Parts: sequence; C-alpha cells; structure tokens
Amino acid sequence: MASSLHCPFISPHHPKLSTFPSTLHIKPTKIQRSPTSYPSIKAVELDQNTLIAISVGVVSVAVGIGIPVFYETQIDNAAKRENTQSCFPCDGSGSQQCRFCTGTGSVTVEIGSGETEVSRCINCEGAGTLTCTTCQGTGIQPRYLDRREFKDDD
Repeated sequence: MASSLHCPFISPHHPKLSTFPSTLHIKPTKIQRSPTSYPSIKAVELDQNTLIAISVGVVSVAVGIGIPVFYETQIDNAAKRENTQSCFPCDGSGSQQCRFCTGTGSVTVEIGSGETEVSRCINCEGAGTLTCTTCQGTGIQPRYLDRREFKDDD
C-alpha cells in the first residue's frame, strides 16, 4: 500500500520522497535549494513619469535655495562697490527746480480786473529749487535693492 506524503518542506516533484511505502524507513537527506527559490529583494521599477516627477522635485528644491542665495550675494557685492552713478531726476546736482514757481522763487497771481500780485513762493520759500527727493541731495542715484530698512516719512 503506497501512501502519499504532503509536506511543505519536501518537493512533490522529487521522485524518491513524494510517495512512500508505509513500512519503509527513510534517512533524512539534505535537500538542495535552487538559487531562484531564495527570497530576494526586487529592484524598484520606475517608469518615465516617476523619474520626471523626481527630477522636477529635485530641481525645484535647488532653485528654491539657489535664487535667494544668489540675490543675497549680489546685494553684498553691490554694497562693497562704490556707487558713482549720478541721480537721474536731478542730473547729479542734488536739487530740483520748484514746480510751483518754475525756478523763479516768486508766484504771480491774478486778483481780478487785470490786477496781478507777485508774492514769494511758499513751496520753495523763494529759493526756486528744492532738495531732490530721490537722492536726498547727494546727487548720487540710490541703490534700491540695497534698501533693507524702510524709513517712515511721517
């Protein structure tokens, strides 16, 4: 009488061990496993879209760090250079012509019936010029990117 032995450790395809006579005593034998039966870690398969997404993420982080660092170094380098560019609105003079009196220092007002009155300009107090508001009278164009402090004009 032949009986069939089902055991997860013994291969059912092994001719000597799959079917046993009931009276036969078997010596334990060492079973050799094939290299493909060992557990293995499979490499992660990445498709093209995943690689593009990873690349975009890495580039985004690099740009997010690189741009502020670039601007900070440019500001520091600009602070080290001497500023010699003349102010554009006042042409480097540090003062601008008064817009009320057009540089004369006096304002002519028509009172009525052809009568006129000449008075001193209240905007420039008769000087005819005002300090340039762009360069604050220095005659040198300010570096707007270097202004890290905001001054309240109130």
